[in-house]
Amino acid sequence: MRKRNESVTVEHERAAAAAAAVPGPLDKGCSLRRSLRLPSSAAAEGMKRPLGRRYGLWFRLRKVILWLLGVYIAIPFLVKLCPAIQAKLVFLNFVRVPYFIDLKRPQDQGLNHTCNYYLQPEEDVTIGVWHTVPAALWKNARGKDQPWFEEALGSTHPVILYLHGNAGTRGGDHRVELYKVLSSLGYHVVTFDYRGWGDSIGSPSEMGMTYDALHVFDWIKARSGDNPVYIWGHSLGTGVATNLVRRLCERETPPDALILESPFTNIREEARSHPFSVIYRYFPGFDWFFLDPITTSGIKFANDENVKYISCSLLILHAEDDPVVPFHLGKKLYNIAATSRSFRDYKVQFVPFHTDLGYRHKYIYRSPELPRILREFLGKSEHEHHH
Repeated sequence: MRKRNESVTVEHERAAAAAAAVPGPLDKGCSLRRSLRLPSSAAAEGMKRPLGRRYGLWFRLRKVILWLLGVYIAIPFLVKLCPAIQAKLVFLNFVRVPYFIDLKRPQDQGLNHTCNYYLQPEEDVTIGVWHTVPAALWKNARGKDQPWFEEALGSTHPVILYLHGNAGTRGGDHRVELYKVLSSLGYHVVTFDYRGWGDSIGSPSEMGMTYDALHVFDWIKARSGDNPVYIWGHSLGTGVATNLVRRLCERETPPDALILESPFTNIREEARSHPFSVIYRYFPGFDWFFLDPITTSGIKFANDENVKYISCSLLILHAEDDPVVPFHLGKKLYNIAATSRSFRDYKVQFVPFHTDLGYRHKYIYRSPELPRILREFLGKSEHEHHH
């Protein structure tokens, strides 16, 4: 009896051990939950990482956007409080392009028949001048000094006083190419850097730039005898040119003709149309923030007013694809001049250059038609001058 009980007990223990080794339904569920719990938490952590990265990227992007927005809003107030900033942007005289050229050596720019001078319009102001003689005098000009070049102005060749635009110097690439073209057509070309540009000494201002031009014009007239003297202004230089010619006409010593390349009506309209102003053009109070400081700085360059007091032949050249001074401003200036009483005895001509030509703001010198245009226009101007 005892043996049977012991065997039953052993069998029961074995059965219990076997039952413990084989999971039942409840144990299967628990084991499944345990097996699912580990992958579930790993997936959650994996999802958190890209979400965290996206959130961090958005946070940084939002900071950049807010910073740019703050700068965008702050700039108008900064310009309004410091009008000198706007004056700097008008003149851009601190932009010297091309860099690393020696303005004392125009021959380095391929101008072997050019002499570098320095003139002094007033005390503490010195301006650098280049005088390029006509190509016909090229061989005679080699190795000659300043007195020879000054005397050459009295030869039978006409003279063009060239007034460049903002930024760069008298050694700018497109300017040098124009000097070469004009020289090949038989003109003396006299150009200079306004005070504050290039190697010229002084602080830039509209009045100072105009006075520099007047000084150079008088210097030319004192040496050119009866030879015709024409004034050519480009871009911002058209503002200096009309200021100068108005003053010359008021004192009854007008030039023989005025040529305006890529002109505007006045500096306010040009600033409003300039590509730099695109991002602020519709900013509330644009005129008050950006244009009034220009006027406050004494900068007007009022071509549209000046032409009403000019009495000499006028030629306007403008490319339709000009991205800096819009074509419509040049056309508007022509319409004002053409109906002005001061021009009733003089020729006023507007020459557009089609967009397909690609002359833009400063490449009109490339036009094969330019020699003919100048010959026909200036020939008539000389005829008017002598009669």
